[in-house]
Parts: sequence; structure tokens; C-alpha cells
Amino acid sequence: MHIALLLPVLAAYQDAGGPPDLSITGSVPNLGVNANMNGWRPFPANNPWNTPVDTMPVDPNSATLIASIGLTKNLHPDFGANWNGGPFGIPYVVVSGSQRKVPMTFDYADESDPGPYPIPPNPPIEGGVNSDGDRHVLVVDRDNKLLYETWSTYPQGNGWWAGSGAKFDTRYNHFRPLYWTSADAAGLPIFPGLVRVDEVQRGQILHALRFTAARTRRAFVHPARHWASSDTSASRPPMGMRVRLKASVNISGYPARAQVILRALKKYGMILADNGSDWFLSGTADARWNDTEMNTLKRIKGSDFEVVKMGTIITR
Repeated sequence: MHIALLLPVLAAYQDAGGPPDLSITGSVPNLGVNANMNGWRPFPANNPWNTPVDTMPVDPNSATLIASIGLTKNLHPDFGANWNGGPFGIPYVVVSGSQRKVPMTFDYADESDPGPYPIPPNPPIEGGVNSDGDRHVLVVDRDNKLLYETWSTYPQGNGWWAGSGAKFDTRYNHFRPLYWTSADAAGLPIFPGLVRVDEVQRGQILHALRFTAARTRRAFVHPARHWASSDTSASRPPMGMRVRLKASVNISGYPARAQVILRALKKYGMILADNGSDWFLSGTADARWNDTEMNTLKRIKGSDFEVVKMGTIITR
């Protein structure tokens, strides 16, 4: 995109200033791995993650974009209690503001927030300590309302080495600079988009969720900041694209906990955040999941979704 055309877009993306949203500061999360957040929700109520989209118009290119991901492919919960001997998904840990911070080294240092980060000893790593996958580490500092996220994370001396890292002050609508990655390909935070046990048990998810697609476009749309593709076809989905479950989809026959997720997909939708398997829905690695219940989500197909109308799609 020519810079002259980009200027009004940049103006629309400026950080929202002002005081923190007090509606999210009353609840105090517990400490520990996959801790109960006790209703606390990161970022202000008007943040894209927390904005309902059930009444927003459908994107004119919705049918083409949904078809490019797969009309007959199933929604797949990319989380659970038992796969290959243990829970699978992306875990997180909640720490106090006094957690000791440790040094960080990043491969993509020019697009990462420098350390130190308050990563505790033996933090939960996506896939486990011996994995060779994405190895995300997500840390929530509950006292300072800060979120720290890293990708491809390995211990190094008295600190950590990672591919990239990002820090988010969850009291404000601060977004990463345009074209910057985060711990996620789209330059977004990961934690706000996870399906978590504590929310499902509470019976309500009040935010958008995160999903992946195998083939994406070399483009992004707000709130994303980064692409991870060389494909310029307008039929491919850009990072940051949001889809929602159609209002007409009957969810009454699903288990109660699965219905919690499906209601969130109707009201808040899910945001394309990374390259991966098509229609894979991100959640926490947690032994408390009932895999039989969660696997009923696989009845949902790509044709059950529609793309929420997008703003300016940035290609450069």
C-alpha cells in the first residue's frame, strides 16, 4: 500500500488513550498454571478481542474466503486433556508482580519487546519441555496487568532464548507497530483468544477466540499487524480476519460446555492469528477438559461460518 493511502489507516489505528477500563480491574486472578482468572478479562471493553460482532454486516468476500479455508472441513478443538500421553494446547501461568524477571534473547529482536520477562522457574511450555513445536510461553502478571508472551522458547543460562517476544499492557488498547510480529504470526496477543477451562466452567466466554488456517494471504487487517505468507491472492484470508458462527446454526444438541464455546463463536467470533491446520480452534492444555464433550465441536463445518465485514486490508 502506498504510504499516502496508508496515513488515514494509521490514524484510525492510533492507541486509545485515557484511563484504564475499570470494569476489568475488580477481579483478581489466582496464581499458578492455568489459574482461574475469576472473571478478569484482559484489555478494555472496546478492545477488538472484547467487542461483540453478532450484529455486524457480513464481508462481501465472505463466501470466497470461507471456501478457501474449507466448506466441508470440520472445526477442530486444538486443545484437550489427553493426546499422546498428556494435555495438548497452549498453557499459561499467572504470577504476582514480585516475580523475579530474567534476561531474554530473541532471534527477531528488532520486532520483539526486550527483556527481562517475569518467567518463573519451570514454566509451562506449549508441547512440554522436550517439544520441538511452537513452544509458546504465556505469563500473566496479575498485579501489574501485564501479559508476556514468547515463541520458540528455550532455557539459556539464567534466562531464556526465544524466536520472538511481546509484552502487552492489558489496561489499554495498545497495539504493536504495523508489520511487527509478536509471539504469534499476526502480531496479536495469544492469551486473550484461548478457550479456557475456567470460563467454560463459569458458563460464559466474553471475548473472541483464536484460530488458524493452512493458507493465508500476504496481508493483514486490524487488529493484526503482521502477515506470514507470500500468497497475494484476494481469495486467501488475511491475518486478523474475523469469522463468526452463523446465527442460524442450531447448537441445542451440544453438551452444555460445548454450547458455551459455540455461543461465544456466534457473539464474538474467532480471529485468524497464525498459519496452521484449517479451522483449528486454540485453547489451553489442561487435564480438566472433557475430550468427549469438546470433540462434539467437530460437528461444526466451515460452511457454518461467515466472515465479519473487514476494514482496510493492508498489503504494504
